[in-house]
Amino acid sequence: MVSVDPAADPAPVLREVASGLRFPEGPIALADGSVVLVEIRRGTLSRVWPDGSVDVVAELGGGPNGAAVGPDGAIYVCNNGGFEWHDRPEGIVAPGHQPADYSGGRIQRVTLDGEVKDLYTEVDGRPLRGPNDIVFDSAGGFWFTDLGKNRGREMDVGRLCYALPDGSSITEVVHPLMTPNGVGLSPDGSRLYVAETQTGRVWEWEVLGPARLGPAGDPPRGPGGANLLHGFPGYQLLDSLAVDGAGNVCVATLITGAVSIIRPDGTLEQQVPVPEPDPFVTNICFAGADSRTAYITSSGRGKLYATEWPHPGLDLAFRA
Repeated sequence: MVSVDPAADPAPVLREVASGLRFPEGPIALADGSVVLVEIRRGTLSRVWPDGSVDVVAELGGGPNGAAVGPDGAIYVCNNGGFEWHDRPEGIVAPGHQPADYSGGRIQRVTLDGEVKDLYTEVDGRPLRGPNDIVFDSAGGFWFTDLGKNRGREMDVGRLCYALPDGSSITEVVHPLMTPNGVGLSPDGSRLYVAETQTGRVWEWEVLGPARLGPAGDPPRGPGGANLLHGFPGYQLLDSLAVDGAGNVCVATLITGAVSIIRPDGTLEQQVPVPEPDPFVTNICFAGADSRTAYITSSGRGKLYATEWPHPGLDLAFRA
């Protein structure tokens, strides 16, 4: 059992926006009310309209994962190269190990009219193995996690990287990390957060500038001088995250099937479950600072939900 703040607001009510998606992830709320997201199993960047209809924006192949709007209005996608897939009897779709047709990790630039370009495939001669989540800073560069791949008897050691959207520079900033997944920035950009899937930990660094991090908090230090913001007890795995307007780290929590709200001081405020149990709740995004609307991907069941969040949303560095 997870201890949460008893003074927290009641859990938000979620409404289904779309179903039949093929392992959705990386949601981005657009100004017109639609949501752009990836369908990992389908290998696409797709657009979900308010009436629940879905259009394919672009065929990306591999395993498109996290996504974010860049300064040029294009969508930047972390492509993990693909998964094996398992269809469970209870109607849940589950990702597995590195597939036989693994196409390699990469960062892709995708326009909303369907143009696709592979921007980065390696860092200092070392191939990207499984890029996962991405966030842009106000300077116009982006942080992303490279979780790696699992091959059954061996798995990659992950890392945190920083890159520019014009393809001119990519830097490995923190290595090693154990299955780094979600990444996000505090509202003022002074803190960077990374969630590790297998350890159930959320790490925090001070942002010193583009591609530069420093220690946050008091010793003992974690990887790259990180402070442990929160560690989840029991068997709770973490996926992608977003930061709301109150500075809370809102991290998708696997197995539990919820989004966990972690306050800036590291307190777990509450966990927001999806209506139909799903161990693969993978991501959340916000409509913006002028709205409390949040969107949550229930990937194992192929659904996108919307809800009124307990806290204001947050404007990301760039919007489309």
